[in-house]
Amino acid sequence: MAKSKKAVGNEPEQESVFRPGRVKEFATEVKNEFGKIVWPAKKQTVGTTAVVVVLVMIISFYLGAVDLLLGKIIGYVLR
Repeated sequence: MAKSKKAVGNEPEQESVFRPGRVKEFATEVKNEFGKIVWPAKKQTVGTTAVVVVLVMIISFYLGAVDLLLGKIIGYVLR
């Protein structure tokens, strides 16, 4: 039986091989990318957090009420 040839696209790239000497280069690149991050202002963060907390409370009360109502309806039907 003839040996099959590997497809050209299946060969591993030389860049993906781990080399301990590249750790410093990686750390430098990570530091540069973190410098590009635009962090929101404190006022915006507090405002969006408040909106999320209020919406979670509203949805929790709604789902709790629906659960209670459906539980009572099912309890009434099963009697």
